Amino acid sequence: SENSSVTLFREYLRIDTVHPKPDYDAAVRFLERVGTDLGLACQKVEVCQGRVVLILTWQGTNPRLRSILLNSHTDVVPVFEEHWTYPPFEAVKDSQGNIYARGAQDMKCVSIQYLEAIRKLKAEGKSFARTIHLTFVPDEEVGGHKGMEMFVQRPEFKALNVGFAMDEGLASPSDTFSVFYGERSPWWIKVKCMGSPGHGSRFISNTAAEKMHKVINSFLAFRESEKQRLKSDSSLTLGDVTSLNMTMLEGGVSFNVVPSEMAASFDIRIPPTVDLKAFEEQVATWCRGAGDGVTYEFHQKCMDQHITSTEESDPWWKAFSGVCRDMKLQLKLEIFPAATDSRYIRAVRHPAIGFSPMNRTPVLLHDHNEFLNEQVFLRGIEIYARLLTALASVPPLPAES
Repeated sequence: SENSSVTLFREYLRIDTVHPKPDYDAAVRFLERVGTDLGLACQKVEVCQGRVVLILTWQGTNPRLRSILLNSHTDVVPVFEEHWTYPPFEAVKDSQGNIYARGAQDMKCVSIQYLEAIRKLKAEGKSFARTIHLTFVPDEEVGGHKGMEMFVQRPEFKALNVGFAMDEGLASPSDTFSVFYGERSPWWIKVKCMGSPGHGSRFISNTAAEKMHKVINSFLAFRESEKQRLKSDSSLTLGDVTSLNMTMLEGGVSFNVVPSEMAASFDIRIPPTVDLKAFEEQVATWCRGAGDGVTYEFHQKCMDQHITSTEESDPWWKAFSGVCRDMKLQLKLEIFPAATDSRYIRAVRHPAIGFSPMNRTPVLLHDHNEFLNEQVFLRGIEIYARLLTALASVPPLPAES
C-alpha cells in the first residue's frame, strides 16, 4: 500500500554513499536506471578519477532556449550509529510515516522528488519549450572540489546552456519554506605564531603562546560581537552575519619545553554584504597586533559574492514566486548559512535558488536520527511539478529571441 515514490526514495536511501568511502557507482547505477525508465537521456561525465557527474535530460521543444538545471548531490555525511534509534541506512519508516536515514533531508529526498515530479508531468502528457537537466554530483559534502567546482568548468556543463538552477535548501520547523538566494563565503584561515623557545620553568619573553593568546582574543571578540548582533536584531538570520569558530589548535612538543611555534585554525563564513578586501585587512590587523612572526594562510578562500535576483521583474523569480503564491506557500528569503554547490553555479553567472520543500520539519541535516515524513516528501513532488511547469514555460528572454 506504500506510495511508489516513497518506495523509490527509501531504496535510494539504502545505498551507502557515506564519506569517506561513498558507493558512487551504486548510486549512479540506481539513478541511471530510474532515468532510463522515465525516458530521459543519460550522460556520464568523469570530472576526475572515480568522480562521475550523472546528467539526465528531458529535452524541450525549443532546445535553443536556456535550460532549467535541477542539481543534487549523491554523497552523505558520516554517522554515529550509537546515537540513532534506527540503523541509518535501512530507511525505516515508523508508524507516523517518518522515514529515518542519513540523506533523508540532505539531500536524497530532493533527487527523488525531481525525478518523480518529471514522472508525474510525463504521465500527464506535458511537454515544455525549455529543456530540463538533472545533475547528480559527487563530493558536495567535502567541498565539491572534485564535483561541481570542476564540472562547471567543463564543456559538458557549458553545453547544458543553463538559464536557471535549483539546488538544495534546508528544512523549516515552521509553516514557512526557506528559499536561499545566496551564500556566505567560506574562509578557512590558519594563523601561525613564531616565538622564543626555552625551558618550561622560565618567564621567557616574546613566546608563541603569548602571541597566540592575542590572536585568539581578537578573533573571538569579533565572534562575540557578531553573535550579539544576531541575537539583538530579530530581522537577521544566521546567513546575515559573519560566523567565526576556532576549530583547531596546534603546537608544543613537551610539558617542559616552551614551543617556538603555535597555530590556530578558524572557520569563517562571510555574508555577501561584507566587503571581503576590508575583512581580510581586519584579519591582517589582528595578526599584526599580536606581534612579530605572526602570519596567516588560507586553506579556503571563496571570493564570489553573486546572489540571485528575487525581484518580481526577474522572469525566473517571477515564475518561481508565482507558483508559491498560487499554492499558498509562505516563503522566507535567506542567505544560506553554510555552503552548497550553488556557489559554483552562481560563480559562472547562472542564477540559482536553494530550495528543499520541507516545512513543519525539524532541521536534522548532518544530525542524528535524520528523518523526513512521507507526506512532506510527497507534497514536495507536487510543489516541484508546479515549479517545473512554470520555469520550463518561461517565455523566450530578450537574449534568446
